[in-house]
Amino acid sequence: MNKKVASILGSWDFFLAILFFGTFTYACVSVPHFSDSFNLSQACAEMTEKALMLLPMVLLIIVRDIDLSIASILAFCSVILGLMVRANVPLFLAIPVVLLVGIGAGAVNGYIVCRLGLPSLIVTLGTMALFRGLGYILLGTGAINELPDSLTNFGLNNIGSTAIPWITLPFIVSAVLFTFVLQCTPLGRKIYAAGGSPAVALYSGIHVNRIRFGLFVVSGLMSAIAGIILAARLSNARANNAFGYELDVITIAFLGGTSVFGGKGNYIGVFFALGLVAMIRNVLGLQGMGGDNQGIAVGLLLILSLLLTNTIQRFVAYAKTRRSLRGVDKVKLEPTKA
Repeated sequence: MNKKVASILGSWDFFLAILFFGTFTYACVSVPHFSDSFNLSQACAEMTEKALMLLPMVLLIIVRDIDLSIASILAFCSVILGLMVRANVPLFLAIPVVLLVGIGAGAVNGYIVCRLGLPSLIVTLGTMALFRGLGYILLGTGAINELPDSLTNFGLNNIGSTAIPWITLPFIVSAVLFTFVLQCTPLGRKIYAAGGSPAVALYSGIHVNRIRFGLFVVSGLMSAIAGIILAARLSNARANNAFGYELDVITIAFLGGTSVFGGKGNYIGVFFALGLVAMIRNVLGLQGMGGDNQGIAVGLLLILSLLLTNTIQRFVAYAKTRRSLRGVDKVKLEPTKA
C-alpha cells in the first residue's frame, strides 16, 4: 500500500470522518425525525455560535493558550447589543460598537497573558466571571426581548427555500478564511512554530507574544459576532446566555485532534468533531434528554478524546523508537568489510 494512502487511512481525521458518517447513518435510520430538514436546520443553527468561537480557539490551543472566557464575552456583548437597541440606537451603529467591545475584551485577556506573563488558563478563568458579572451588573437577571425585526429575521429564517439558516453564513465564510490562513499563509506556519517550540520560534525572529495577543483579540471578536447571532436566534439578550458553551468548544477542539501540548492541529478533524458533537446533542435531545445529560455526554467525550489522543501519541512514539532500535541493531549485525 502506498505510504501516503496508509498515512491517511491511519490518521485521526480519517477516524473522525468514519465516526461522523457512521453516527449520521445510525441516526438517520434509528432516530425518528432526525433526518427531517427542519431538525437538521435547527441542529446547524444551534451549533453556529459554538462553531464561530471554535475557530480562534483552535489557533489559541495550537500556540499553547486557551480562552475560557469566550461564552462570557458572548453574553456580555449580547447584553450591550440589547441595551443599545432598547436605547433606540440603530443596528448599523450598535453592531460595530458590540464588535469593538468584543475586541476590547479579547485585548484585556491578551494583555494580561502576553504582557504580564500570567497563564492563560488562570487569566481567562478570572475574566470568565468578570465579563459575565458585568453583564449582570448592566442588565440584572432580566432579559431584553424586543429586538428589531431585521435582526430576528436573520436569526430565524433560512436562505430562500433551502434548509440552510442565514446565521450559518458568517461561520462558513469565517471557516474558509481561518482554514486558508492556517494552512496556506506564512502566519499559519508561524502559529505552528510558536506552538511547537516557543523558544526556537522566538530566536527565529517570530514575534510569539504578538501572535498570541492577536489571537486573543480575534477570539474576542468572534465571540462578539456569536453574541449578536445568539441574540438574533433566541430573540433576546440576557447575561446568562451561552452558559457552559466553552465546554463544547474546548471538547470539539481537542476531539478534532488539536494537541493539548500545542504545535499540532488542523480544521479538517475539528469540523468533523463539530458535526459529531452537534449530532450527539441533537440525538439526545430528540430522545428526551435535557441539557444536563447532554453536558455529561459532552464531558465524557472530552475525557475519552484526551485519553485516546494520548494513547495514540504514546503508541506512535513507541513504534518510532522500536523502528530506530531495529535500524541500529541491523547496522551492528552487518559484517564489516576488510
